[in-house]
Amino acid sequence: MSLKVNSAETRPGVFTISPIGTLDANSSTVLEGTVDAVLNQSPDVLIFDMEYLDYINSMGVRVLLKAKKAMEKDNGKIIFIRLQRQIKKVFEILNALPTLQVFKSIKELDEYLDTMQKAAR
Repeated sequence: MSLKVNSAETRPGVFTISPIGTLDANSSTVLEGTVDAVLNQSPDVLIFDMEYLDYINSMGVRVLLKAKKAMEKDNGKIIFIRLQRQIKKVFEILNALPTLQVFKSIKELDEYLDTMQKAAR
């Protein structure tokens, strides 16, 4: 299966990237291109909605780590939502993304973002 990637600014400064399919050596450049385009817009929050990502390998993890490093450099936040069990297991095995925030649903994420914005007032 190939990879399709959707992206959108869901709120001012908040971008959601949704990879769909398989994220491996053959498809990681597709995600990387989308991530780079979003990062060029200087997001405050970058959300990866992983609901339809079926598979990830080290090349895919590399793209996510690159995004994490770029967001941290600009004091942004990176968030993962709706990880499928096998993707979450990869993260646990690699222990590569221990400081990232992961949410079970968009509702849980929205509650977090609302709280974060209220605290900033």
